[in-house]
Amino acid sequence: MAAAARAGFAARGLIYVLVAVIAVQIAFGGDGGGHQADRGGALGELAGRPFGSVMLWAVGIGLAGMALWRLSEAVFGGPGTDGSKLSRRVADLFRFVFYCFVSYSVLAYAAGDRGSGSGSSDRHTDDVTARVLEWPGGQWILGIAGAGVVIAGLWIAVRAVQRKFRKHLRIHEMSARTRRVVEAVGVTGGSARGVVFAAAGVFAVVAAVKHQPGKARGMDDTLRGFQELPAGPWLLALVALGLAAFGVFSWCNARWRKV
Repeated sequence: MAAAARAGFAARGLIYVLVAVIAVQIAFGGDGGGHQADRGGALGELAGRPFGSVMLWAVGIGLAGMALWRLSEAVFGGPGTDGSKLSRRVADLFRFVFYCFVSYSVLAYAAGDRGSGSGSSDRHTDDVTARVLEWPGGQWILGIAGAGVVIAGLWIAVRAVQRKFRKHLRIHEMSARTRRVVEAVGVTGGSARGVVFAAAGVFAVVAAVKHQPGKARGMDDTLRGFQELPAGPWLLALVALGLAAFGVFSWCNARWRKV
């Protein structure tokens, strides 16, 4: 389980770093190399690199390891005094389901199904939003879900600023300099990730209020939305660097996470 968890963190970190690279290219007038700034774009970027096919398989297997580790924590509990709390086990169960889906999509993409894992997050978000709005009370459901994503994003950012991640790391094994670097990328990366989540939630709420599925945005359009604000390109570049920091922080978890 330790090896599975560390492989999963390494794979997650690579995806976030690739998304950040694409977002920086977009920020300064590029088209992101023809890729979108989301998981599908990251897979496309990876596939075009030397040994890309091998890397895709490695990422998919790593994410499967992450799913397996999350399942073990849901069933047997995790390390620490709160590792066996019901709330944490339920959260790990949801993470297990999420990483199962992500791992399957990456492995299917690696196996040659280019329609799997590489699909536009924006198009997928539009499709899901449109279906929800067709349901009875769909506007309320979408609005509440969007508000929940906003709250989750703010919660992620606040916990990052408070350095709550320290309790999950083997801090005592780090030198003073390494500890400062890990905390810096943890705070920066977690805050940026939380901001992106919250922004996506805001767009979902707007889509619900206006009853327009196109107002909801996936990760790519959410990131591009930062360009619409004052100092947009620089703001997007800043958020992208934050996502890159989260990728590096994931690699730090692969080394020092308590599992």
